[in-house]
Amino acid sequence: MTLTGYLAADGFEDQLRHELAGHVVAEHGRLLLADAVIDAAWAANTWFDVQETAIESIGDAAAKLKAIQRNWAAYAPLHHRRAKLIAEKLPHVSAKPPVFAAPVPAAPLGSFTLLAPDRMLHAAHCASPMPHGEWRFVEDREGPPSRAYLKFQEALTRHALEHGGGVPGGLPQPGQTCLDLGASPGGWTWVLAKLGATVTAVDKAPLAPAVAAIPGVTWQQGSAFALDPAAFGAVDWLCSDVICYPARLLALVQRWLATGQVRNAVCTLKFQGETDHETARAFAAIPGSRLRHMHNNKHELSWLWRRPE
Repeated sequence: MTLTGYLAADGFEDQLRHELAGHVVAEHGRLLLADAVIDAAWAANTWFDVQETAIESIGDAAAKLKAIQRNWAAYAPLHHRRAKLIAEKLPHVSAKPPVFAAPVPAAPLGSFTLLAPDRMLHAAHCASPMPHGEWRFVEDREGPPSRAYLKFQEALTRHALEHGGGVPGGLPQPGQTCLDLGASPGGWTWVLAKLGATVTAVDKAPLAPAVAAIPGVTWQQGSAFALDPAAFGAVDWLCSDVICYPARLLALVQRWLATGQVRNAVCTLKFQGETDHETARAFAAIPGSRLRHMHNNKHELSWLWRRPE
């Protein structure tokens, strides 16, 4: 049986089990093994074609991994010390946070774990280039007015990677038009403006003064739900971190997409109480969509969309 591993976002194992319902054959900490390949939004990382291998020693495990490829990340809910010793015998994988908008690592990064001292699970090909899918960018502690910029930087990076644009080419560019809904105090607007894009930030509350002063930023006071999409013309990037029920966000997004004038979208689905799996599936079903849990998301998913050509 060919198995695929899904490493749940920390604290969201139940949501991942719901996505994989009927396909989970085993669990190992946050790693759920399934008999199907599923585009799972609540998986921080996906391990493809998981293999189980008998090992005789720490050195034997390291040798077998190195024979497959160079770079590996250890996930060790059990036998942590032994897994660490194996990792120490492998080529070093840098844990240094990347700089946003810089090229991301291109070399394959596999993952392994120990089921027992003499049994190892491993996957040479994983969905994320970051260990365990944990995107931790170098932080800017002075510029952005809130920490919301961190999940947005990850969302934009993953949008670029998953839609084939690459980094930095697939990020918002100078001269592009961006609409930031629910912008205040301006963390997302700050990211867009620093990339050189032109931003209209919409919120009832004003932006932080330092963000409002960035060239190319315009604040429009009002509700995101009161806007007439037809009045805006072409929008290269529709961005929303609005606090609302996901179903209401879906209706908002559908109005904008109906104009045919939006090229890309990055929006946060914020779940209040129970996870609204039905609305999440509706977002995922929109052609051109990716639905992902960002490392810096809470009980949220990020919707990454590009207009199909």
